[in-house]
Amino acid sequence: MASLFYSGGFLDRASDRRSDPDWVTTLLDAPQARLIPVWRDRCLVAGDPPAPVMCLDGARGKAARTVSTPLFLGLDGATGVFTVDLSPLDEARAAEIAAAERTGDLRAFTSTLSAQDAAILAYARGLAYWNRHQQFCGTCGAVALRRHGGHLRVCSDESCAQLHFPRIAPAVITVVESADPPGRCLLARHNGAAPDGYALIAGFVEIGESLEDAVRREVREETGVRVGAVAYVASQAWPFPAGLMAGFHATAVDESIAADGQEVVEARWFTRAELAGRAASGRPFGRVDSIDRHLLRSWLGQP
Repeated sequence: MASLFYSGGFLDRASDRRSDPDWVTTLLDAPQARLIPVWRDRCLVAGDPPAPVMCLDGARGKAARTVSTPLFLGLDGATGVFTVDLSPLDEARAAEIAAAERTGDLRAFTSTLSAQDAAILAYARGLAYWNRHQQFCGTCGAVALRRHGGHLRVCSDESCAQLHFPRIAPAVITVVESADPPGRCLLARHNGAAPDGYALIAGFVEIGESLEDAVRREVREETGVRVGAVAYVASQAWPFPAGLMAGFHATAVDESIAADGQEVVEARWFTRAELAGRAASGRPFGRVDSIDRHLLRSWLGQP
């Protein structure tokens, strides 16, 4: 299967050891420790061509550690890999500490980053986001103390002592194929999209719903098409800010379209020849870094 951006991270997250604060501190203080800066969900960018800063040197690392306590990402061999959130600073000061020219959206660098580096940066971004937004207990409002290198927050009120773990928001995205030949794929033009901006059907999973149920509901709600068989294809980490995309292939029970007019303004069936023609004319299959491209290429039988 093709490698999906933001997935396939190779770090050993050491979940069996990161609960030991002394062990985490020893890794962080080691000369070879790797410290990746982030700023308000953005990368620090430097170089020609521009690229995200993947490691702070000793002096800059020390300066960054005065801003916030680094979060443990995992082990690369014996080397501890951490991220440090420079969000308390203004952008100019954060860039100065990181020897960067500016900040940038991770998704703008998919053409130059390796899949491994993209996965690490996305992981860093997502963990920093969660810690920044989970500083207080959602049950009683008391301060939530950081534990396990940033993978756990514990309510400081002993009468509550609620444990808070990082949360992700699962979403489904699906290729819907016609039941009858010739094979056709259902694409939708969402509200705000360009006149020819068709995409796959996607949406968040709701409480009390399986992934397959979510596929059937989303397709029916947005396009009016009913689907029967639903088969899992692949998943992709999508920490923007805290998503997980689960990709599926679904088969339609009927082909009658009734777009909801709110999220989807138009939907239509495309043959493989039509989709291949669109690609040949320069109209891409979704984002270059997203699972929707993988799903469509798989349906077309393309690498």
